[in-house]
Amino acid sequence: MNLPNKITISRIFLIPVFMIIMLAPFEWGELAFGSETIPVTHFVGALLFIIASTTDWIDGYYARKLNQVTDLGKFLDPLADKLLVSAALVILVELGFAPSWMVILIISREFAVTGLRLVLAGTGEVVAANMLGKIKTWAQIIAVSALLLHNLPFEFVNFPFAMISLWVATFFTVYSGWDYFAKNMQAFKNSK
Repeated sequence: MNLPNKITISRIFLIPVFMIIMLAPFEWGELAFGSETIPVTHFVGALLFIIASTTDWIDGYYARKLNQVTDLGKFLDPLADKLLVSAALVILVELGFAPSWMVILIISREFAVTGLRLVLAGTGEVVAANMLGKIKTWAQIIAVSALLLHNLPFEFVNFPFAMISLWVATFFTVYSGWDYFAKNMQAFKNSK
């Protein structure tokens, strides 16, 4: 297994650690940022989420630089992104920080596109993420990070950056899903 795929797998292994930190019934206290506070577990969970998310860029960089792009990597990389973001979104609903309808819409799109990828893989076609899909992923990562960090530092100026970024992420999620299906309709037209 090459280095980029090992990095991707490490991202998948960080997901349960992130979930335990965010949902465990213990408290580590709170951090104060001016007049705002955030539970230490949420701050640590947010940092872990951000670190895991940046490995998405790192594994892609090394895959291209070392000429180690593989079909396994094309499959695992978007899967790791989907698992990480989905886990974080479900936790945000549990904590009351994200509307469930938006999270359901985002996760449903991820399942639908993953299903389409499986149909395409059955025909021997492995489709890597396109630029719109990458914009969608980064929009989701920014939104989730802002929500996990309780909208800091924007809370000081009373600007709802976290919720605005979640709306942007939802838009790009829906739009990129529509684009993905529109470009791959032949998978359904050719099915028996």
